[in-house]
Amino acid sequence: MDSSQVAFEVAGTLAFKQASKEAKPVLLEPIMKVEVECPQVHQGPIAGDITSRRGVIMTTGLRENISHVTAEIPLAELFGYATDLRSLTQGQGTFTMELHTHRRVPSSIHDDVVKQRLKQLSTVHA
Repeated sequence: MDSSQVAFEVAGTLAFKQASKEAKPVLLEPIMKVEVECPQVHQGPIAGDITSRRGVIMTTGLRENISHVTAEIPLAELFGYATDLRSLTQGQGTFTMELHTHRRVPSSIHDDVVKQRLKQLSTVHA
């Protein structure tokens, strides 16, 4: 059997497309565990900011007038967070983050990502 390189590439592409349709792939996003420390007076604005970033507050605590907030926030929502935290806490807040898990992207964001990717592909192949 003598097949060309192009024939193998076409067969591979068709097989991948068929497998993708049958597998029903989902788009996942990294979720970060974020720990914030700030003076107690700023806890309300911090909680509101976390919620506005699609975050979920897991725990809160208070020790010596310092609030401790642990939350899970999508990484995509954390760009610029250091600057925003400084503004919300008058430079007195700190945070750490680490990868916690991956979760399915909400459908509204999924649709935007797919549209943008299709637009990119259409300009590359045009």
